[in-house]
Amino acid sequence: MSSSASPEPASSPSSAPSASAARPPLHLAVALDGAGWHPAAWREPDARPGELFDAAYWADAVTEAERGLLDFVTIEDSLGLQSTGYGDPDERTDQVRGRLDAVLIASRVAPLTSHIGLVPTLIATHTEPFHLSKAIATLDYVSGGRAGLRIQISARQHEAAHFGRREFPPFRIEEYDQPHVQDLVTDLFDEAADYVEVLRRLWDSWEDDAEIRDVATGRFVDRDKLHYIDFQGRHFGVKGPSITPRPPQGQPPVTALAHATVPYRLVGRAADIGYVTPHDAGQAAAIVAEIRAEQRAAGREAEPVHVFGDLVVFLDADRAAAEARRDRLDALLDQPYTSDATVFAGTPAELADLLLEWQDAGLTGYRLRPAALGHDLPAITRGLVPELQARGAFRREYEADTLRGLLGLARPANRYATTSA
Repeated sequence: MSSSASPEPASSPSSAPSASAARPPLHLAVALDGAGWHPAAWREPDARPGELFDAAYWADAVTEAERGLLDFVTIEDSLGLQSTGYGDPDERTDQVRGRLDAVLIASRVAPLTSHIGLVPTLIATHTEPFHLSKAIATLDYVSGGRAGLRIQISARQHEAAHFGRREFPPFRIEEYDQPHVQDLVTDLFDEAADYVEVLRRLWDSWEDDAEIRDVATGRFVDRDKLHYIDFQGRHFGVKGPSITPRPPQGQPPVTALAHATVPYRLVGRAADIGYVTPHDAGQAAAIVAEIRAEQRAAGREAEPVHVFGDLVVFLDADRAAAEARRDRLDALLDQPYTSDATVFAGTPAELADLLLEWQDAGLTGYRLRPAALGHDLPAITRGLVPELQARGAFRREYEADTLRGLLGLARPANRYATTSA
């Protein structure tokens, strides 16, 4: 579905058909980014642009998402200023520029919430996995087992220039399918796969019972239960062990956004959740099939890997109001807003129809991007969620206290404990 199309009107919640008994409940997340995903959203009356860099703003957004019983929130981040294009900064002053650190936002709001997962974005390309492994492990402790991460790459020249350690050739996003760009992208995603492997090994480098804390004997830690990971790859050489004990979840869930075969391969090889951007049910089914094939190729066919569909959403009580709001924001932008993901404008009932249709194509959940956060996040939690609940398609209470639990992922055994045993 394009930004100019919406599904036919659906029935009201009271008359909506029940979800099939064989259909599992949906998982739902929201992606938080500034005032919302539409570049003009900060100009809406309820946008709170003066508070974008205040902790209370983010706390309010995450607690609203938790009010709606959502599985988790993702928090966008980058190593450069936002831009309307993929390449260099655009120097625009009429859109939101600047952001807070995603991991620190998550750590700040964690004590204010109790069930919802917190998934900050991490850029693998210019950072060190040792540092980020302990940041996410710390977030898992601070949140009581609700941390995850979204792994991302960067091939932008101006972001590389912040670090001065490597250079990338210039290219336009229209050249993505050219061989020289594909070689670069493949290398960066291979690096990201190694990055995730290092994270996972570092999280396992302390066995669960490595801390003894026996005051009487004076033994705080069992050194035999701390392990060198001795990772040697083309991109990283990391000895370990971590300096942070194993996270409460054992392995915080790893997530990644994927648009094509190379990132689908990363999801199949290394992730617990992949976010994908289909535009119809047939495309959703094809993407899910490709990711499942990549899982099998990586020897992970027995492991649960979620595939979430991403959508930008304008939600209102009637479709005309949602489309009018989108058109008003587009006028402020001086052009129609487009996205890598489907842009949906309509009612909660119409969106529920779409989500359930695509679920039948193999998607296990959705990450919704509120077009204007102040309006569309409450529309998700107070409009869409009750609609899905009425259809038996979404939880009515949190059934677990950890993010892995909400996602139906078992706590994994420690690889080094198994080896030593």
